[in-house]
Amino acid sequence: MTQSSAPRTIRRGRVFPEKQLSPEDKARVKAEDTLFYNRCRKIFDRVQPELMAEHYDWFIIIEPDSGQYLIDADEKVAIAQSRSQHPGKKCIIMRINETGTCGNI
Repeated sequence: MTQSSAPRTIRRGRVFPEKQLSPEDKARVKAEDTLFYNRCRKIFDRVQPELMAEHYDWFIIIEPDSGQYLIDADEKVAIAQSRSQHPGKKCIIMRINETGTCGNI
């Protein structure tokens, strides 16, 4: 007869507990993200009314440093264009509609 092995112990917690951010770093990252979003949202609010008529529910990718944006009906095509034009830059993807959201929660 074969013996069964001991039951596995379930490990709980973080995979890398030593790589946790301090509260100050978490606050700094959150502040940077909020600033980035506000810069992108300002550009989106400026171009949204003129794009909604012909490109409703298309995707828009905004690069806030240059103020440039790309639009396409296909999300993957828009992302590929953005990565080729702005390699290594942080961009945001939104949808050209009333709220700018890309999906439901």
